Amino acid sequence: MGLPKIDLPLFETQLVSVKNKIKFRPFTVKEEKILLIAQEADEIDQVILAIKQIVGNCCEDSLNVDDLPMFDLEYLLMQIRAKSVNNVITFTITDPDTDKPVEIELDIDDIKLRESEEHSKEIVIDDDKYLIMKYPRIAQVSSFSNTDNSQTQNVFDVMSECIETVVDGDTTYDLKDFEDKEVVEFIDSFSSETVNGIKKFFETIPVLSAEAKYLNTEGKEKTVVLEGMETFFI
Repeated sequence: MGLPKIDLPLFETQLVSVKNKIKFRPFTVKEEKILLIAQEADEIDQVILAIKQIVGNCCEDSLNVDDLPMFDLEYLLMQIRAKSVNNVITFTITDPDTDKPVEIELDIDDIKLRESEEHSKEIVIDDDKYLIMKYPRIAQVSSFSNTDNSQTQNVFDVMSECIETVVDGDTTYDLKDFEDKEVVEFIDSFSSETVNGIKKFFETIPVLSAEAKYLNTEGKEKTVVLEGMETFFI
């Protein structure tokens, strides 16, 4: 006779990129160990892999983790963590005035997805043509953290992989239908204005963000804006 099976509650949340609500369960000791090991490694690629494993384990089978934009993946992990442990995250920052460490407590409910009004997925090429971008997935972020390639090459690779389609008048071209050589030649022909538009797309991508108040070692009340996966998970 085996040990009894433990039933875990299910919760729902809404993501930006998924139409229907996502069902998830709290993580267990197994998932907590995965996250702790990644945090101890203090490497972004290990954290990314841990996020993928935990979200994949805790969410319903119909969710494809590889298809989620990174900001949705990060947000989903935060929701899982809140239901698994508690809503409070404790971590340390360095106060810029005193250059000394300060411990901060942050409520997960105060972490929101910040979306810039200037953000657009459409990048103008000329009067007749424009690009439609797609958000970086976990595969692109993992490749970007790969130190085997130069930073320039990584940036180029991620940029090309995040161009979903090219619209020319009434015709739409899906870049995945073309050979790598054709895509490279096409991107190499971009004007600086188009490249700047792509940069702006990446710079204004939705990001996890929160404001936290604290007292530094001199007793001065300060406010810090916290953003991005590395802030909340490392």
